[in-house]
Amino acid sequence: MRSGLTIGEFARATHLSVRTLRRYHESGLLEPAAVDPSSGYRYYAVEQIPSAQVIHRLRELDVPLAEVGKIIATDDPDRRADLVAVHLERLQETLERTRAAVTSLQRLLRPAPGDLEVELRSEPAALVAGITDILSLDEVLPWYDGAMAELDAAVAQPAGPPGGHYDNELFAEGRGTVLVYYPVAEAPSHGRVRPVELPAVELAATIHHGPHDDIDVTYGRLATWVHEHALAVAGPVQETYSVGPRDDPDPAAWRTGIAWPVFRVS
Repeated sequence: MRSGLTIGEFARATHLSVRTLRRYHESGLLEPAAVDPSSGYRYYAVEQIPSAQVIHRLRELDVPLAEVGKIIATDDPDRRADLVAVHLERLQETLERTRAAVTSLQRLLRPAPGDLEVELRSEPAALVAGITDILSLDEVLPWYDGAMAELDAAVAQPAGPPGGHYDNELFAEGRGTVLVYYPVAEAPSHGRVRPVELPAVELAATIHHGPHDDIDVTYGRLATWVHEHALAVAGPVQETYSVGPRDDPDPAAWRTGIAWPVFRVS
């Protein structure tokens, strides 16, 4: 009597190819229930089908083999859930980056008709309550959420929408100084929140409409406008979050001001 399912039968039952099952055996991820010592034939127990199906699903989610082995090896359901959750978080981040790239690419391939509306304006010096730090590009978004929560707690009555300044080094070198702030009449000093005096500046400014998935396209169009009008950038990029996810859950309603400090090239 056979000692279990042949490798071919097990492959049909689990939708894992014979080649894949052999590789999993060699790596120790899914070993056969028995191997015939004379023929080398592999046999699997029906009780191994659920484990094989779990492995199949995990691999469909691009979970690395080493992590699949850890998940399969543990009998603790909570530990398994934690291991899977870690990968799903990474997968979600990848999906969000892919969505943003697709949105940006679609706008580049099918640009919106009409010229970009750019305003040249003079901004006077202003007092803000701000938090500043030196960050890498990957650190900006999570840092921003924490900084804005701290500003919300410290500034009872802001004099305008929140804004941010992003040094050129952040984009050119991948690391630079970031400032987020609220305009205020009187700036508190509390925790990381400090009074900051923004200098008077000449700006070339435009509005980005909608979610930030394709905000890089608006940056590029503004850079083109600045170059075509013989202007040069003279300071950190400025953003103003007139309407954002904190104000409206509908991304189509979001409005982000983008402004570059400029001077005319003679």
